[in-house]
Amino acid sequence: MLHILNFCHKRFDKRTPFGLRAASFISLALLSLPHATFNSNVRAFDIGPSLPSPRAVVKGGQIDGKRGKRNVVFSSAGENFTEHLPKFLVPETSRRSVLASFASSLSILTGVAPKVSLAADGGISTEQEEVVVALSGEAKQLYNEGRAKELQGNIAAAQRIFAKVTKMSPRFIYGWSSLGNTQVALGALDPAEDSYSTSINLCLEDREKEAQFGVRRCEDLYMLLLNRGSLRLNNGMAKEALTDLEQADELRGKPDAVILQNRARARELNGMYAGADRDYTVAISMTSNEVSPFWLRSALVKFQLGEKIGAFDLLRRVENRFPEAPEVRAAVAAMLAAKGDKEGAQRKYLEIPDKARLKFVDDSYLKEKISWPPAMIDSLSTVSKAVGDI
Repeated sequence: MLHILNFCHKRFDKRTPFGLRAASFISLALLSLPHATFNSNVRAFDIGPSLPSPRAVVKGGQIDGKRGKRNVVFSSAGENFTEHLPKFLVPETSRRSVLASFASSLSILTGVAPKVSLAADGGISTEQEEVVVALSGEAKQLYNEGRAKELQGNIAAAQRIFAKVTKMSPRFIYGWSSLGNTQVALGALDPAEDSYSTSINLCLEDREKEAQFGVRRCEDLYMLLLNRGSLRLNNGMAKEALTDLEQADELRGKPDAVILQNRARARELNGMYAGADRDYTVAISMTSNEVSPFWLRSALVKFQLGEKIGAFDLLRRVENRFPEAPEVRAAVAAMLAAKGDKEGAQRKYLEIPDKARLKFVDDSYLKEKISWPPAMIDSLSTVSKAVGDI
C-alpha cells in the first residue's frame, strides 16, 4: 500500500497545481486499491485512515490534448452482387467473405465483436454475447495477474495485461474500467475516456436485463460514472463531467465525500459557485479530521461569493497545514489585500520564490491551469502590481 501511495505521490504531487490535488493525488493513489465494501473490480476508492486525505477518483495533472475523430467507410459491393444470384450459384467462399466483411464492419461500428453465423436460409444472423460481470478460467487468471501488477505499482505491465483481457473478453465490464485506470495513471486520457465509456455502456446494458436469482449484476455504475466524470474534469470536458457526477450522486443515494468534492469542482468550472460551495462545505464536514488541499478550492469559492470572513478563516487552516505551497501563499496575499492589509499582502506574496511567483501574473495560468475565480484573480493582480511584477 505504501509503495503505491509513494509511486502516485512522486508522479503527480510535483506537477499538479496545489488546489487541484484534492482530486488528483488522493485519487490516483487509489487506482490500484480494492474497496473494503464495494466491488473491488471497479477500484472503488476508499482505503480508510491510511491516507491523510479523503477519497477521490482518477484525476491526473493538467494535460492538454485534442480528441480525434474516426471515420469509417463501409463497402457493400460484394453483398449487392451476390444477393441477386440464385443461392446455388453463390460460392460458399463468397458468402463467407460477405459474412466476414459484415462482422468486421459491425465490430468497428459498435466496438464489440458479435457472434455472426450463416442462417438456415443462407442469410446472416447475429447474436450479441452476454455482458460479463465476473470472469472465469484463463481470462480470470490473467485479470488477477493484471491487478497484482497494478498493486505492485507496475502500471505499464498492468495496462498491457488489461488490454489483453479486453481482447479475450470484450464484454467484461471491469476489464475496460481497469484498463481505463491504468491509462489515466500513464497520462493517456483520451484512450481512458473511451475505456471508461465502454465499461459504462456495458454496465447500462447489463442493468436493463431482468434480475435473476444467483446471477451477478453490475451494481457499480455510480463508481464508473464517478471515474469518467473525474477524468473529464482534467480533460477539458467540464460540462460532460458535471453530467456524469450528477448521475453518480443520484445513483449513490446518499452523501459521498468523493462525489461531492468532484462535483463541487465541476460546478465551479461551470460557474455554478453557489452549488460548488454547498458541495465543498458538506465534503469538508465529512472529512474534517484533517485539512486537505481541496479546502483551498472551497475558500476561493467562498471569496467569490463574497463570504470573505469564512473564506479567510478556512484559508488560514489550509496555510497552517501547507505553509510553503506557492498557491496558498498567493491566495493569502490576495485575501489580505482584499481586507486592506496591503503591506501584509506584499510580504506574503514575496515569500513565493521568484520563478514560481511569476506564474501568478500570467492570466492563462490563473484562469486555465489553476482555474481561480475572477474575484481572486482581480485581488491578486493588485498585489502583483504593488510589488512590481506587472
